[in-house]
Amino acid sequence: MFTPEERARLRSDLLEFGQRDARIAGAAITGSLAADNEDEWSDIDLAFGVSEDDEVPNVLSDWTRHLHEANSVLHHFDVKSGSWTYHVFLLANTLQVDLAFVAASEFRALAPSFRLVFGNANEPRYLPRPNPSDLIGMGWLYALHVRCAIARNRLWQAEYMISGMRDHALALACVRHGLPATHGRGFHLLPSEVTARFEPSLVRELVPRELLRAFRAMTEALLTEVKHAEPELGQRLEVALMELTKIDLTTRMQARA
Repeated sequence: MFTPEERARLRSDLLEFGQRDARIAGAAITGSLAADNEDEWSDIDLAFGVSEDDEVPNVLSDWTRHLHEANSVLHHFDVKSGSWTYHVFLLANTLQVDLAFVAASEFRALAPSFRLVFGNANEPRYLPRPNPSDLIGMGWLYALHVRCAIARNRLWQAEYMISGMRDHALALACVRHGLPATHGRGFHLLPSEVTARFEPSLVRELVPRELLRAFRAMTEALLTEVKHAEPELGQRLEVALMELTKIDLTTRMQARA
């Protein structure tokens, strides 16, 4: 396990490396430190603007080599999001290092957790919150697949789909309460009476009857959030979604016997 001191030293090294790299036009601390809520488990999040668009691949290559030479890197991979490339590293001491690179013309804050260290940044352009209608749509789409997976005795897939329903319904609750709604960041901040409705949807055993019980509980919780977000749509969806949970397990097992 890394120590806060090791993390701070590496972050300083990376920022100094950026200042020495003439291709870097700006750098910022992002993530938990920029939001003033860093703790012992936090990773390193840095963002860099690259002066010339066509230099981004070379910068990525050079920075990858620098991290591998100076640290015990177990693995790294890239995540693309719009014009940004997120270079994500796992170190042997379990520290995660996220380095985001973008052309200087697009270097800006995408969220309030952005602290400029050197150089210049463009006007902030915060990412939009998830659209409630999209979250609702993904919720009922997962529900359809739960029904099919249970009926086909695909138990692991059914559990996966129930979890997908839950993730989107909880995100919908976060939107309603003005909390972070992506990657589960706001789930722990939801009121206890909200999360209590979701607890029965947790699958306790990978058997059809338990999956069906959890599916019914999850469908009820989803519908509650849909009715908060779009009452009329919630009423329209209720009969059809609850009908999905009416799987005759006895008939299904007899048909497979």
